Amino acid sequence: MRVAIVHDWLYVVGGAERVLREMLACFPQAEVFCLFDVLPAEGRARIGLPRTQVSFLQRLPLLGRAHQAYLPLMPLAVEQFDLSGYDLVLSSSYAVAKGVITGPDQVHVAYVHSPMRYAWDLQHAYLRESGLARGVKGALARALLHYMRLWDVRTASGPDALVANSRFVARRIRKIYGREATVIHPPVTLSEQPLTMPRGRHFLAASRLVPYKNVEAIVDAFRLTPELELVVAGDGSEAERLRRRAGPNVTFAGYVSDAELRRLMATARAFVFAAEEDFGIVPVEAQAEGTPVLALGRGGARETVLTQGPGRTGLFFDEPSAEAIAACLRSFVATEGSFSRAACRAQAERFSAERFRREFTSFVDKQVATHGPPASARERHVYAVEMVG
Repeated sequence: MRVAIVHDWLYVVGGAERVLREMLACFPQAEVFCLFDVLPAEGRARIGLPRTQVSFLQRLPLLGRAHQAYLPLMPLAVEQFDLSGYDLVLSSSYAVAKGVITGPDQVHVAYVHSPMRYAWDLQHAYLRESGLARGVKGALARALLHYMRLWDVRTASGPDALVANSRFVARRIRKIYGREATVIHPPVTLSEQPLTMPRGRHFLAASRLVPYKNVEAIVDAFRLTPELELVVAGDGSEAERLRRRAGPNVTFAGYVSDAELRRLMATARAFVFAAEEDFGIVPVEAQAEGTPVLALGRGGARETVLTQGPGRTGLFFDEPSAEAIAACLRSFVATEGSFSRAACRAQAERFSAERFRREFTSFVDKQVATHGPPASARERHVYAVEMVG
């Protein structure tokens, strides 16, 4: 089979790009298409990314910093990819990739990281955080998002099968698209070091420092618990404001390498996570280092953190507020000895890359067998290609 993988865009290595890496491990012969590709060489090496085929957006300025401005052009751009020569199309979609055009004799499996959150249930939060809740610009933004929702629903019927990265996203897919999705959790890089590193005194928060990650609430919680120490790893638009807001018991490490992040995880008393994520790879990585997780009890965290029984791996707080997080911190400190490094590692192993490759390859094989053209059609196609050749 000729295989194409369509990914939204490439400019940083995040959770979606880790899924792309494992898709390429499953189908190493695949050719990769994306709207634009400005990924640095280090990121390409981490993914094992071959040469990509890009859309006309690649020629537009400021792609790495202001690609959101090109959102109105993205549906048009993804529809211009000519994939007619491929038997199998895999899309890795958190925006528009699933909307690529395929024919009746092609099999299209879409791995949906999430329907476009900023166009659906997070629209109002997105508009507030972008300063677009009112005024002429706000009205234009609402009109654009309305158009994106119409296009998003229309193209949801195109793939032969949908895969969701969590049960939480599968529920969103059912509500928005009216389709069922099979859940295959994304791959998590497991720790290779033994669970023997000594615990430090610090708790850890690690993410991009942007509003929806709710790091502000974590920082404020440590103002309410001055006897505890917090290390914040990551950078972003909120960094300077959070530094000014933090108490003396909070240290900002800035951007750190993967190796340093894993060290901070392995030596932390617990990892604190206040965002409502579709899945949330970083809390699983913390558990892979044997570290319990204190998380907002919404979204994908409910599928990755165990809060009951002798093998529990963390605690939930009900809302992303300083008071709720501080109460969770105190509950954890009171029962800290009941959490096991081995239990945390065992929970993380349920989300390994090997497991993802096995489940994803098996699922795609079944879809090819179910939705692919019958043998006679494949034979006619091969005959036609040979005659043209």
